[in-house]
Amino acid sequence: MVEEIKEKNKSSAAALTVIRDNEIVLDHYSGTYSNTSSALPVNENSRFNVASARKSYLGLCIAFALYEGKIHSLDDYVSDYFNDIDPDILKDTTIRHMVTHTHGLNENSEGDIIREFNPGEKWAYRGINIKRMTQLIRKIYGVPFPEFLSAKVFSPMGLTQTWWETKDSDDLVKVINDPNRNGEDTTGSTEDGMESNLFVSAREFALWGNLFLNKGEMNGRRIVPKEVIELAINIHTPDHLAKDFPRNGMFWYVQDTPRKWSELGDRVPRGSFQILGVTGPTLVVIPKYNVVIAKMYNKRYNYGNENYLYYLKKFSSIGADTFQ
Repeated sequence: MVEEIKEKNKSSAAALTVIRDNEIVLDHYSGTYSNTSSALPVNENSRFNVASARKSYLGLCIAFALYEGKIHSLDDYVSDYFNDIDPDILKDTTIRHMVTHTHGLNENSEGDIIREFNPGEKWAYRGINIKRMTQLIRKIYGVPFPEFLSAKVFSPMGLTQTWWETKDSDDLVKVINDPNRNGEDTTGSTEDGMESNLFVSAREFALWGNLFLNKGEMNGRRIVPKEVIELAINIHTPDHLAKDFPRNGMFWYVQDTPRKWSELGDRVPRGSFQILGVTGPTLVVIPKYNVVIAKMYNKRYNYGNENYLYYLKKFSSIGADTFQ
């Protein structure tokens, strides 16, 4: 299926790493770093831009801030932390709303914050919550959240292929917007987490998921407190949200019961969780089967709008079926 989707979407590169019972049971790489004839083949050191999957990294920082009392409660009002936003626009928006995409905020073309719906009323995928939560972590800890994670998590885990890149290098896979044009350099201007410039190898993406699967342990060693991991992957979506909308932890999509607009397949067991990005990465964690599946592509806007959810659900359902 990974290869079929690669060809269908005209991605030049694909990677798949599967961890079961803390062992890599499958490593698959195909294609090239870009869609040019001289592009090098993808391998285990190839690092993909994971786009919005970076939200799971930010989410862990928010979980840390809650655990350490830097944020008092998920139901704290956002206005308690930001005095530069019109309180009439923020209304009753809480941290809970921000991490579960139920905040109802957006930005207009001038960069002004606007309200689309009342907090907790609906679910909508926007970027304003990520920007503000990124700013919040810096405000709380005095350093950008990637720097915080590097000291707290990446270094203890031994990760060397996970970072927000500002300069192109030979191990960074290009992102393809138009298959008829060369792949693009998607490094950013800063390493502070405000941009979509996180590059990760398939193996380290899978290890990131495996850290959550093992509730913060790696090779029998405690990396992250268990309570922090549980805060990140437990469902925090307001209870009254309409049943068809997804349920979220700290940005992770979490399976409770199959839902119409969820990005997890109907056959994925309860308690599983997933994160993904517009360039094609998908990280699926299935605790029931002790499995982590990390898939990578380098093509922006995969599947087409009408088929987007269908293929995402199908992928995670097949992954669950494989290890059932």
